[in-house]
Amino acid sequence: MEFLQALYSNPLLFSAVLAGFLASICSGVIGSYVVVKRIVFISGSIAHSVLGGIGLCVWLERTHGISWIIPLYGALITGVLSALIIGWIHLHYREREDTVIAAIWSLGMASGVIFISQTPGFNVELTSFLIGNILWVSPQDLWLLVVLDLVVLGFVITMHKKFLVICFDEEQAKLQGVSVNTYYLLLLSLIAITIVMLIQIVGIILVMTLLTIPAAIGNMFTGRLSLMMMIAIVLCALFSFFGMAASFYLDWPSGATIALVAGACYLFSLWFFDRRRLVINRSPRV
Repeated sequence: MEFLQALYSNPLLFSAVLAGFLASICSGVIGSYVVVKRIVFISGSIAHSVLGGIGLCVWLERTHGISWIIPLYGALITGVLSALIIGWIHLHYREREDTVIAAIWSLGMASGVIFISQTPGFNVELTSFLIGNILWVSPQDLWLLVVLDLVVLGFVITMHKKFLVICFDEEQAKLQGVSVNTYYLLLLSLIAITIVMLIQIVGIILVMTLLTIPAAIGNMFTGRLSLMMMIAIVLCALFSFFGMAASFYLDWPSGATIALVAGACYLFSLWFFDRRRLVINRSPRV
């Protein structure tokens, strides 16, 4: 009850909970594609590679006075470019995919750290990117999440069948005349845009948590992608709410607490379904 009362009296806390709910929509939908397509490592590479674009923009802004270049622009360009490079390698040179993912991951972070180290002043952008704080969300951030949700839902509604086919069977999609390359690169670009938009609001730790864990748990309950998305959205919202409540009572960082709650639930789900499987296998058959 104390937490619920604080929601009414504290605008920052209410905005943070609302941001968690809004982030749950795009995270649950896009995260389901990520888990089903088994491209979690690609998503992680995209999430870390954008540090290079952020560092470059911060360096240009502070050392050369180019004020119109904001970190978001660099993050978007770097994220989409990394997604397209990884996707192109996946489609044409499958045996090199893991190496390229690791290379882009390390190059993006390394270049970002170098640019930021050469930038004068306290670099709060790096801390915000790596850790994030959902309590810092502004009304503009909330509207940005609303726009992101609408864009993601618009793409999914119009192209879900194409995304569904390339996620489960690329060869069958080619036989059906689907342009696998185009839709795969489009899906990766949509993932990259979602990651970048969420990173600047909640940080990389919480982004990877919301993208992967709820969808992975949802996949334990169903193999139907649309139902999996709905389960993931609900779980994202629940993890955000109860994680915020736990951080309120324990005085812990909000993003890290949400990630901890989600991780604990995932481990419990693994144990529960494994135990249920053993019980079913041991039960007598007539």
